[in-house]
Amino acid sequence: MSDTGEEWQVARRRKGASRKLKSVQVSSASIGFQEDLDVGKLLKRIRDTTSELRCKEFWQKWKEQLLVTASRSLAKLSENSEDHLEKDSEGSVHQQLQCVCYGLGSFSSCVSSRYQLAMLLMLLDAGQIPLQDCSVYDPIFSSAERDILRELGLTVLTENEEGKRLATKPTLFYLMHCGKALYNNLLWKNWSAQSLSLVVIIGNSFTSMRERSIEREFKQQYSYISEAVDLCEERKLPCPSHLIDVFSDTAIISFPANNLKEIPQSNWTDSPEPQYQHCHDLEIIQRETQI
Repeated sequence: MSDTGEEWQVARRRKGASRKLKSVQVSSASIGFQEDLDVGKLLKRIRDTTSELRCKEFWQKWKEQLLVTASRSLAKLSENSEDHLEKDSEGSVHQQLQCVCYGLGSFSSCVSSRYQLAMLLMLLDAGQIPLQDCSVYDPIFSSAERDILRELGLTVLTENEEGKRLATKPTLFYLMHCGKALYNNLLWKNWSAQSLSLVVIIGNSFTSMRERSIEREFKQQYSYISEAVDLCEERKLPCPSHLIDVFSDTAIISFPANNLKEIPQSNWTDSPEPQYQHCHDLEIIQRETQI
């Protein structure tokens, strides 16, 4: 049996695990294993996984949705300014996106994380986003994993931003199966019509988050997601049954300018930073508790 086949037997036995926060405590034995990684072998596995996904029908639909959403978002921006657009040698305008990826998980030991990394690389290629313009971070990355990400050409962040990254140009945020607090923090940091119009998210469906939560607690603990549900446009992304633990409940989320214009100015100005003191199931590694 191939390595991929053996890995998927393990993945199926862990069904449901990837839906939980991937940034969890890692044992010292596991860290030691990661530091002794065979870099060449892992890079080959990542590239093999990428080649496998490219042959899947659902990938074409992901690619189409990314290009359509990015095109619509940037076309709307270009009506007012070309600050985020560049022209090639022939004078044609082409789209410029950057990317931020949080919470990828330990892709050296977790099959789901490795598939999600492969998908990220494919999306960057499809969106013509230079590898160095994609910043990645997870508190549980080992030094060997960080080296591999740099070898791939990605930019590895050194600080735990807790998702609080302000979009100053059109940005794709790739947050696969991350905790709600990470999404909530991201929305808070970009809580203005100008900033949200620059944000595109590939991650968990906001609508599904709300449907699976107790309404009162959801509004209280994750108020920015709660409000964003009615502001955003979600397009569900397909997921084949054999990859249900990897890509389930994923959507591409954008914020149409027309929706943002309908919000009273007071909603933007009264935007306190999220506090999670009373949240007992916080799915995020905060700066003061990172490993």
